[in-house]
Amino acid sequence: MLVLVSIAAVAWFANRTTINGYAMTGASYAARVGCSCVYIGGRDVGDCAKDKVAGMEMIRLSADPAAKSVTATFPLVASQTATYREGYGCVLEEWQD
Repeated sequence: MLVLVSIAAVAWFANRTTINGYAMTGASYAARVGCSCVYIGGRDVGDCAKDKVAGMEMIRLSADPAAKSVTATFPLVASQTATYREGYGCVLEEWQD
């Protein structure tokens, strides 16, 4: 078992830049679409989560009604928030490396 964990850790470390990039891109997409669904489409965030495309099952959505934002999180790897702005729609926060 320790050998498998070690192999997985080395594989993740070797590919961490690619994995983090995909995770951030997926979280950004989900946050933007989720924000539009909730604050433009008028749907509940739980209902909007059903619209995620295949391969995005691990990404979780949470809404903050006070800030009019939706945050998408890929556990332990990436998180991104989109905020509704009148006249602009849903806008992503700047990416932080």
